[in-house]
Amino acid sequence: MANLSELDLQNLRHLIGGYDTTHCKMKEYASCAEDPKVKQFFEQGAKSAMENKQQLMKFLQ
Repeated sequence: MANLSELDLQNLRHLIGGYDTTHCKMKEYASCAEDPKVKQFFEQGAKSAMENKQQLMKFLQ
């Protein structure tokens, strides 16, 4: 793990948690959507949030 300050770790935790929440919400919105374009929009949002979360998690390795 890189030399991260306590503030950096807190910020990472906050961002990772936010992306996790966004991922869960977007998946739920997609499952409720009836219009295929709306469903696809939310599925792409969920995928993007998960990718961002995974990128941030790499700073913790």
